[in-house]
Amino acid sequence: MKERTVGIRELKAHLSSCLRRVKAGETFIISERGKPIGRIYPIEKSLRDQLDEGVRSRKWSWSGKRWTPSTPKVKLKGNKLLSDLLLEDRE
Repeated sequence: MKERTVGIRELKAHLSSCLRRVKAGETFIISERGKPIGRIYPIEKSLRDQLDEGVRSRKWSWSGKRWTPSTPKVKLKGNKLLSDLLLEDRE
């Protein structure tokens, strides 16, 4: 994350451009007489907003429905569990 220190006077004079840069992901440290007193940083997007943005930019598709996992495709032969087989293999 990119950080830039800005004084109060400069921040007041260029507030609109500073806020545009915050929207773009930049962080500002506000200083008063050379001492840092605060920080302005962008708010993280919610999961729903990130999903919607991915659908809009066609990175993935999503129907909006809840995901239901499919049944396992592996069938065990015999009565042993997979964990038992792993333990045997480790010995």
